[in-house]
Amino acid sequence: MTKNFAHRGYSGKYPENTMLAFRKAVEAGADGIELDVQLTRDGEPVILHDEQVDRTTDGTGWVKELTLAELRKLDASYLYTGQYGFNPVPTLREYCEFIRDLPVITNIEMKTGVFEYPGMDEKVWDMIQEYHLEEKVIISSFNHYTILRMRELAPALKYGFLSETWIIDAGRYCHEHGVACYHPMFRSLTQEAVAELKQYGLEINTYTVNTEEDVRDLAAKGIDAVIGNFPEMTRDVLASLQS
Repeated sequence: MTKNFAHRGYSGKYPENTMLAFRKAVEAGADGIELDVQLTRDGEPVILHDEQVDRTTDGTGWVKELTLAELRKLDASYLYTGQYGFNPVPTLREYCEFIRDLPVITNIEMKTGVFEYPGMDEKVWDMIQEYHLEEKVIISSFNHYTILRMRELAPALKYGFLSETWIIDAGRYCHEHGVACYHPMFRSLTQEAVAELKQYGLEINTYTVNTEEDVRDLAAKGIDAVIGNFPEMTRDVLASLQS
């Protein structure tokens, strides 16, 4: 059965990567939540997609150049000004406190595609252990070196290579590197691509799936999880396919 993962929380209706969006995703029946982790200047893992805060908050600057205290003063619901009150940038710890006892998978994207964050692998792994989330996380990244490095640190976790291009023989590539999941953009998942991935027993979790038609198509192809901005819609479509 295809799972329903909320992309940056319920980001189609609420400010992305906020605790509000994560709570609303759970309320909408999401099986999983996808989120993005970076480090502040003082080494705190925080949840924010862009390397700069300019797009989604009322501040400016690079995440890596702001302290946690400075970051927490920014409103992460800036794009929804006046609708949802003030929503600070969440810490990974704040999220873990929220999710620890819920039957929800967390897809943690390590945001190292532009900058490497020294020590982030260890900090994320320590927090996963502290909150006993080892069986409830998938670690993904567009920086595949990050995945291989973190797998050395925590070999028992589940890992996924993210891709935004059409990789030839992606299944073989993941298999040769010992990675269990492939996280591609959904339009690259042709019947041939899916067959090649399944040949290697890979888990296929694809983004960003925001229409009923695409959810149905991907479910018919046997994709393991669709990652989208509208978990309520995805829930309803997947339920209709079961009935």
